[in-house]
Amino acid sequence: MPKGALDSAISTLKPVLPATASPVVTVQNLRVRFGPLLAVRDVSFSLTGGTLLGLIGPNGAGKTTLLRTIAGLQPPTRGTVEILGERLSPDSLHQIGFTPDVPPLYDELTIRQFLQFVGKGYDLSASDIRERTDFWLEKIWLSDKADQKIKGLSRGMKQRLGLARTFLPNPALILLDEPASGLDPAGRVQFRQLLADLRDQGKTIIISSHILADMDEYCTHIAIMTAGAVQQFGTVRQITSGHDAARRRYLITLAHPVADLAEQLAFLENVSAIAIDRDRATLELGSAPDDAVAALARLVHRGLPIASFAPVAANLEEAYLRSGIRQVD
Repeated sequence: MPKGALDSAISTLKPVLPATASPVVTVQNLRVRFGPLLAVRDVSFSLTGGTLLGLIGPNGAGKTTLLRTIAGLQPPTRGTVEILGERLSPDSLHQIGFTPDVPPLYDELTIRQFLQFVGKGYDLSASDIRERTDFWLEKIWLSDKADQKIKGLSRGMKQRLGLARTFLPNPALILLDEPASGLDPAGRVQFRQLLADLRDQGKTIIISSHILADMDEYCTHIAIMTAGAVQQFGTVRQITSGHDAARRRYLITLAHPVADLAEQLAFLENVSAIAIDRDRATLELGSAPDDAVAALARLVHRGLPIASFAPVAANLEEAYLRSGIRQVD
């Protein structure tokens, strides 16, 4: 792809947003009911450009239903969705891109034909379709497969093509449901960088994923959902730091297992949340450095064969476990 064409394609990534920092999407008191099942319970939030919200929670938490409702595919029972300040309507759907867990594709078309078909559906010019198709084939690492029929692609390749189909029309809001589930480790690394690039270029993205370690890297905000409701919402730092700043989690590794380790740890002052796994243990202490010093000194004095004693870095997996929800889908 010529450099000039590539530069032109890159420029199309930036969404057309209002001059002010107005919200790209506003969800207000959104409720979705299927008979007796309340799938989404009065969810509200507002996101501006450059925000990447990660939805995490167990099976049945309502994440997919929430994404489908914002995308206009599921009518809400109550509440509203606004895109760029306008209530969601058929006229605003072109500002939304949605990739479901299993992207709908046309097996008898080639990759290039499929993306050209998508471009025509959005009334893009022939030159825009050509430039954007070449650009996204390169970004999703399928340039060498461009003329291969979709039915011959692996699941991971089909997942990538579904992403390209979502990105090609240049929507202001991108909704992704488990987009990395079919990607290999190298593909996940590239996908994380792609999301970070889109975020930094001003896109608003909402992603549902169970790969919490990845979400630490590219999300700006996190919503933890359970039973259709948002249990916690905030920046990644707010969620990972937790609400109790007076407590900190520590990991202890022993040179060899100790039979009465739980009892030994229970003697520490102000200790809680003790968990044992053979020669490793995690626990919570006061967050002051002196608390850790006193605990380590007491354990050494009791003769425990401590190989390492270190604070556990705050991350989404730890935050999720603290939330009390035990299953991630």
